[in-house]
Amino acid sequence: MAAPKPEEIIHPPMDQLQGLEYCIDSNPSWGEAVALGFQHYILALGTAVMIPSFLVPLMGGDHGDKVRVVQTLLFVEGINTLLQTLFGTRLPTVIGGSYAFMVPIVSIIHDPSLMSIQDQHLRFLSTMRAVQGALIVSSSIQIILGYSQLWAICSRFFSPLGMVPVIALVGFGLFDRGFPVVGRCVEIGIPMLILFITFSQYLKNFHFRKLPVLERFALLISVTVIWAYAHLLTASGAYKRRPSVTQVNCRTDKAYLISSAPWIKIPYPLQWGAPTFDAGHCFGMMAAVIVSLIESTGAYKAASRLASATPPPAHVLSRGIGWQGIGILLDGLFGTLTGSTVSVENVGLLGSTRVGSRRVIQISTGFMIFFSMLGKFGALFASIPFPIFAAVYCVMFGFVASVGLSFLQFTNMNSMRNLFITGVSLFLGLSIPEYFREYTAKAFHGPAHTRAGWFNDFLNTVFFSSPTVALIVSVILDNTLDYKDSARDRGMPWWVKFRTFKGDSRNEEFYTLPFNLNRFFPPS
Repeated sequence: MAAPKPEEIIHPPMDQLQGLEYCIDSNPSWGEAVALGFQHYILALGTAVMIPSFLVPLMGGDHGDKVRVVQTLLFVEGINTLLQTLFGTRLPTVIGGSYAFMVPIVSIIHDPSLMSIQDQHLRFLSTMRAVQGALIVSSSIQIILGYSQLWAICSRFFSPLGMVPVIALVGFGLFDRGFPVVGRCVEIGIPMLILFITFSQYLKNFHFRKLPVLERFALLISVTVIWAYAHLLTASGAYKRRPSVTQVNCRTDKAYLISSAPWIKIPYPLQWGAPTFDAGHCFGMMAAVIVSLIESTGAYKAASRLASATPPPAHVLSRGIGWQGIGILLDGLFGTLTGSTVSVENVGLLGSTRVGSRRVIQISTGFMIFFSMLGKFGALFASIPFPIFAAVYCVMFGFVASVGLSFLQFTNMNSMRNLFITGVSLFLGLSIPEYFREYTAKAFHGPAHTRAGWFNDFLNTVFFSSPTVALIVSVILDNTLDYKDSARDRGMPWWVKFRTFKGDSRNEEFYTLPFNLNRFFPPS
């Protein structure tokens, strides 16, 4: 047997991923685009329901309050996504609720001045107004960093090597939202995981009228089948004598969303009353805004690859962060109970369907806004059991993480320096947040536990985030450890042309603002 040629065993680095059917500016047929948009809406429901389901009961809210928060979150999510795809980065990303805000919000919920309120509904409203005030003030961080181009300046210290742990941990860092939630109801979670992988990967070559139906719509088909299966188990009485935790996770009638939802309800600003402002609450929330900024930066870069676009230039990335800050401001004004970030699961769906079209995401915003106003219909889809979503997350989060690892192709991984930085950043990015989680679970407070509550919230929030820890470690090491002689090993010759808008001719196609707005906001 002849020895293989070098070109047969070496895969040259590629700016854009191969095998995508539709990139950011190419669009499927309108019928297919609408179906794909609805699929993105269904996937976005998971986080939109999970966050309020956890927080609202802690605040003293009832099922009706939870439904209103879910509706409001989806409504604002649709507005923020539309603004981002039109005027922000213009990448096909869904801007959804963020878990990064959980630590400061839980801290606000347990504020003694709020906990002392005896009336449960009044405590819910007072807590909501306090969260709104903190979100409104802290949104200024992203607005200032984005529109002043300060984040663009910061991004000049990023290299492909430094971004690998950040993007990878945007996916890997959410491992606790995957199989641990599937395990709460294995009889529907595991079949969902197997069915989704089978349809999207093993049967992807099945075509109906030249359309790869099973690959393109694996999520919709799998959710429909397993949701019907879960309903059969519920109706047959399979969970009647099971523990309450199992019933909540497995039954299709335990969300209490449909019965509590109004037929028509349009969310509006200040619907919960006038926001209240507390300096301590605002400082703690600012940490979550910074974490959201870092996580979104990694997700934007992953989305650009899965949409077959070039990495967003520095000023485009900064522009997107500015619009995301406006999104958090809208979260505070409407009262969504959490801030905004890029939905990682929806980024993964771009790769699973091989459709990175911006139009598909914009269509999904129509479903978000429409079904958030028609309460009963939206609540029907939102009542899908959490383990079904978690099974899909196992694939989507892994997909995004692997995109982060793909940036290693632009670096020299035969360099001991690069191996050290990559390994240490990935390990600490997973290990430090896990330490903070375990400590909090045992002590009921984070490792930072001083008399200054805002200081505790700030540190605990930052170190709960895997991408944030990875960014701190990787960027510091990458810019201080033999950096002068390592530009080529770090991948900078490939990366530098994407820093500016005019550095690559393809940027104009992907990132130019609509309606000829570049006349007023010329790219740098």
